[in-house]
Amino acid sequence: MDAILLTSSASIENFPWLSLIILLPAIGALTLQFLPNESENNLVNFRNCAIIFLSADFLIILLVLSKLFDNKESGLQLIERVDWLPAIGLEWSLGIDGISAPLVALSGLITLLAATASWKITNKPKLYFSLLLIQASAQCLVFLSQDFLLFFLAWELELVPVYLLIAIWGGKRRLYAATKFILYTALASLLILISGLALALSGNDFSLNLTELATRSPSGTFGLLCYLGFLIGFGVKLPIFPLHTWLPDAHGEANAPVSMLLAGILLKMGGYALIRFNIQMFPEIHLQLAPALIIIGIVNIIYGALNAFAQDNVKRRIACSSVSHMGFVLVGIGAINTLGINGAMLQMISHGLIAAAMFFVTGSFYERTNTLSIPNMGGLAKALPITFALFLTSSLASLALPGMSGFVSEITIFLGITSQDMFSSSFRSISILIAAIGLVLTPIYLLSMCRRVFFGPRIPALAMVDEMNSRELFIALSLLTPTLLIGFWPRIATDIFENSSNAIANNLAVHKLIAFVHIIPLN
Repeated sequence: MDAILLTSSASIENFPWLSLIILLPAIGALTLQFLPNESENNLVNFRNCAIIFLSADFLIILLVLSKLFDNKESGLQLIERVDWLPAIGLEWSLGIDGISAPLVALSGLITLLAATASWKITNKPKLYFSLLLIQASAQCLVFLSQDFLLFFLAWELELVPVYLLIAIWGGKRRLYAATKFILYTALASLLILISGLALALSGNDFSLNLTELATRSPSGTFGLLCYLGFLIGFGVKLPIFPLHTWLPDAHGEANAPVSMLLAGILLKMGGYALIRFNIQMFPEIHLQLAPALIIIGIVNIIYGALNAFAQDNVKRRIACSSVSHMGFVLVGIGAINTLGINGAMLQMISHGLIAAAMFFVTGSFYERTNTLSIPNMGGLAKALPITFALFLTSSLASLALPGMSGFVSEITIFLGITSQDMFSSSFRSISILIAAIGLVLTPIYLLSMCRRVFFGPRIPALAMVDEMNSRELFIALSLLTPTLLIGFWPRIATDIFENSSNAIANNLAVHKLIAFVHIIPLN
């Protein structure tokens, strides 16, 4: 009996779960093509089919993380490798660790909720839900790929559905916003491809395996150029100032579910890639440029907050706040210790949930008011008390109110800077002081927006709008509940990635020690 149980357990572990997570949404997109589209009732069939496949995918993700993934291990787990195109060295190589695991879960949750939020899509519904499903596959493939070329193909694949989702189902300036998005991200991808191939060719043997590439740790001019190529390429997606200008336009024109994907997942790809490539593959270069990353991150924080004040469109103001909040990710990455990397990871998870909630609630009252102009709204709190409560809650989470996930992530990042003795005390003090200005500005522009939208003079035309329904309430609570849970018990999230963060920080510490020994020769 024991032998049978052991054999059964081994077969479960050897099952290609990661491939299933990636391919299941794509299979759902293929299934949609066989559904007839003559009747309007098939809109329900398209939506339900997408939700069923995404629900199954999310349940598999939860199963893998709860039963098969060991958060006590810092390295890759559940590794799958199949020679795909041996002639060019391309492998179907997958693996999961503490850095990718929470982002895969975040991707599964937000994509499922975005599909559930797409209740009133009547224009080309089959294409719309097919693109959502393809996007889900591409997102997970980005986080799970362990082959550079496979990673790059997934990185490029996810651009196409987002472009089409904005260009077809966006607002009046949707073509401009979609074109700007694709131009920025496609041009940045060239730098990623060039840097990755240069790194693959740099060793004795050509290799695209990310684990192998991480062992090369190139330095000097070559390493610096590759590092900067990755930094700019991934920085566009993060986004880093001044490469951020596509984001307010994309959010301003995209519908609410697509904005949930943009803010909740796509921006996190940039942060994930910076950790996976820049930190793990170029530790020596990263140690040298860490102060510059902190400075750039602080510029993001302050610029995004100041730019938010100038926006009279609700979604554009939230988009500018995303630029500000993702600056904290850069600061955490620049702190080059466990606290900093933990804070950066926690900030990505926290912002993904909070920003998705804010864009969803914004889309909810846009469907009722047909306006996103802040000056054209007022007095909505009496007509939409539940909507107001949810929007205020997500705003409080975004401004890092204690007891919510935003507070935990940002305070962890600040502690990461203060505990890093590689930086001078004056640099640490000035960095924290300037970054804290962003913390002061955030509640001003968010709470002033809440006041102008939900209080003030009541607009007669908006006095009789309908309140949220049970479906919309469920979606909003599904996003806000984890922010409260993480705020009160951060270990729900940190236990997943802490050991992997420790391993990355320890590797940086080793290279820091080696550099110190080289600078000060031993007698």
